[in-house]
Amino acid sequence: MAREIIDLTAEVRTGTGKGAARQARREGYVPGIIYGDGAEPTPIKVKYNYLLTKLRQGRFLQTLFNMKVEGQPDVHVVCRGVQRDVVKDLPTHVDFMRIHDDSRIELFIHVEFVNHEASPGLKRGGTLTVVRPEVELEVTAGDIPDHITVDLTGKKIGDVIHIDDVVLPEGAKPTIARNFVIANIAAPSGLVSEENAEAAEA
Repeated sequence: MAREIIDLTAEVRTGTGKGAARQARREGYVPGIIYGDGAEPTPIKVKYNYLLTKLRQGRFLQTLFNMKVEGQPDVHVVCRGVQRDVVKDLPTHVDFMRIHDDSRIELFIHVEFVNHEASPGLKRGGTLTVVRPEVELEVTAGDIPDHITVDLTGKKIGDVIHIDDVVLPEGAKPTIARNFVIANIAAPSGLVSEENAEAAEA
């Protein structure tokens, strides 16, 4: 399922440098820049509360946005960095990169686990231990998946789920070449204690 392209509104920021950035912050904006795609960088500013709301919705660095700047054509962008205040952890600057729909980009994609009730291991009291709640994939910008799905049907205690076990969306591939672990079904603590006791007796 491709992710919906969300509008993001910004304004052109006049002037560059630290002075102009400080002025934007005093006026209630977060300064930023749009770069890439062979065009000149565009200094922008985003309303502080508006940006903070978007950040708190999650997956900001994984989302393809339709950037709307008054007086300019809309462009598709991804956020390539949010600088934050080291004390307050609040945004102080934001960078966006222009991309085409057919561009290949690397993004962290959310992992969704389904069919918990169909896992014999979880029914026995096992615990789903998630090693990677997100996986970095190389995807096509115009077809960024909302998530990847891990089916827990038939998974038993001790089973380990690797990236090669997951059906990825068409055109997506992991950025890491090795077959890394996403999750496993761990034994309940009581069962582990019993097994340890049995091993000690033996």
